[in-house]
Amino acid sequence: MPVISMKALLESGVHFGHRTHKWHPAMKPYIFTERNGIHIIDLQKTVKAIEQAYALVRETVSNNGIVLFVGTKRQAQETIVAEATRAGMPYVTNRWLGGMLTNWRTIRQRVNELERLERMRDKGDFARLPKKEVMLLTREMDRLGTLLNGIRKLVKLPDMLFIVDVSREFTAVHEANLLNIPVVALVDTNCDPTNVDHVIPSNDDAIRAIKLLVGKIADACEEGKALRKEENVEEDISAQAGGTLGEDLELTDEDLLGEATLAKLPRRALEHIEELEAEIIAITADVDSDENLAEEVDFEVEEDGEGETEVEVEEGGEGETEVEV
Repeated sequence: MPVISMKALLESGVHFGHRTHKWHPAMKPYIFTERNGIHIIDLQKTVKAIEQAYALVRETVSNNGIVLFVGTKRQAQETIVAEATRAGMPYVTNRWLGGMLTNWRTIRQRVNELERLERMRDKGDFARLPKKEVMLLTREMDRLGTLLNGIRKLVKLPDMLFIVDVSREFTAVHEANLLNIPVVALVDTNCDPTNVDHVIPSNDDAIRAIKLLVGKIADACEEGKALRKEENVEEDISAQAGGTLGEDLELTDEDLLGEATLAKLPRRALEHIEELEAEIIAITADVDSDENLAEEVDFEVEEDGEGETEVEVEEGGEGETEVEV
């Protein structure tokens, strides 16, 4: 069953591209036809691309990966915030700061500065500062909050980028390519798909189309998190079961002896070995309890050709004891 139906794509207007005179030649393989001066996107390729991207995002998230949602155009901002928050992933919706990936250390320092200013405000430290300084700090806190609010919980570089409109977010695509971070993007007919690892040909201007496709990527993130939890539960159960079995396991003679040694031993000797051991232990206990008997006990196990086994026990002192089996 496909991730998304062709009917849903048609109803959302995913197949509408840009005007023919604005097209990018690299998008020719994804264009179905031209109608009324507008390119029509091949939805069959769109469906296949969405299935591949869905599986890739799900696998990345299941392996503890992080997907960064990027969409700064007005049509996509609200949808990106809602779906990324639902999936528990970071997002960028206001402006892509130069060096957000390649200069991640500095960006993280600014996030720490934002958190420090918020702690000062919550503790009431602003009340002890001059009004002008409080105004400057509040202004800086609001600016940082607007730019960095979506990546506050991002403690390391993301494992994948999901971008809406690569022509607008060309800086994000370039930084991801420099760091070898995979890029999944909605690419319209006026965009260059060369630097995008996984192209989803679609309309990136219609709000309904953006909401539909971004929602599917968020669903893939949630499914990947569910798989991650299931794997953790299975590992815990297997670890507990392995510990219990290890404690209760008793090794037999066949486990301790090798195949060559077992082949040399007669079958009947193997069958009677437990009985012989029990008799020898009982005799040894009786010898130890008797003070008049010798301290040492020698016993021998002899086998004749017919498979019969004899046990001779020699006791120091006046008597000898023989046990035949």
